Amino acid sequence: MNLSDSQTGGAGPRRVSATEAVLAHLRDAIERGHYAIGDKLPSEAELCRELAVSRPVLREALRALQTMGLTVSRTGKGTFVVADAVQDPTFGDYTAGHLMEVRRHVEIPVAGYAARRRTPEDLDRLRGLLARMERETDTTAWAAMDTLFHLAVAEAAQNPVFRRVIEEIRDALARQSAFLNELGGRRAHSDREHRAIVEALAAGSEQGAVRAMTHHLDRVETTLTDIVRSARTPGPRTTPAPARHDNPQAV
Repeated sequence: MNLSDSQTGGAGPRRVSATEAVLAHLRDAIERGHYAIGDKLPSEAELCRELAVSRPVLREALRALQTMGLTVSRTGKGTFVVADAVQDPTFGDYTAGHLMEVRRHVEIPVAGYAARRRTPEDLDRLRGLLARMERETDTTAWAAMDTLFHLAVAEAAQNPVFRRVIEEIRDALARQSAFLNELGGRRAHSDREHRAIVEALAAGSEQGAVRAMTHHLDRVETTLTDIVRSARTPGPRTTPAPARHDNPQAV
């Protein structure tokens, strides 16, 4: 079975990465019962050989399985299946559901306050971050700047409590951002949504900033939901004989 390390064109509007293909394959095997709860997954070396992918690609997929709550990694022992269905992804100390609930109640009004109170220095900082994010090619670095962007919006609201709240969830936001970019192709969309937020802040439009932040969080939540509810092909809980996969989307 060859899933390839390069992105492969598919029938849909977005190209599917090798990590997504590997994740889909392993997730399907778990949900179909090929790997039951309590089972240990094959070693990284075995999976790399079976799927013909590099270790970094495989490790990204394994991390995503853990984020989805399907597996746990036990040091020195391997990766074990702990659930056969995705519930609510976890990013550090917080679930996706908890994060989204808080973000809607904090970041949307924060955007409105920021539109009224932002300074020229705040706008310069946000525009500088946007420029850096649009040039960045590394997912981890981009995710770190994503959290800085949301922190800068909170700072522009001129209320230290808002900043403290975003600081508290900063690590979880970075993990969530990397997860969505790797598995949901969110980066280019996020860049555009962030730019819309900054444009509203620059215009001093409280309503525009609230709308822009609401739209951004709506899209984040939709992508999370799509990943969690990703449908598998109907069929019996058995594993079919391996087939040749030239296209990762076929997995």
